[in-house]
Amino acid sequence: MSELLSWRSSSRTQGQGQCVEVGFAKTAVWVRDSKNPPAGQLSVGMRQWDSFLSMLKGESCRS
Repeated sequence: MSELLSWRSSSRTQGQGQCVEVGFAKTAVWVRDSKNPPAGQLSVGMRQWDSFLSMLKGESCRS
């Protein structure tokens, strides 16, 4: 995770801190709980992240 640039949270949280944060690295996207960052992080490959976002947007998954 040394290549991690910065953590970001949704603009819809409105400063409440009740969401997940994402950190974009060269080869992966990291996800953590904004209320408890030390609890750990989840790493997802870029291709899987793209598929996840496509599903959220209601688009078909790309391979």
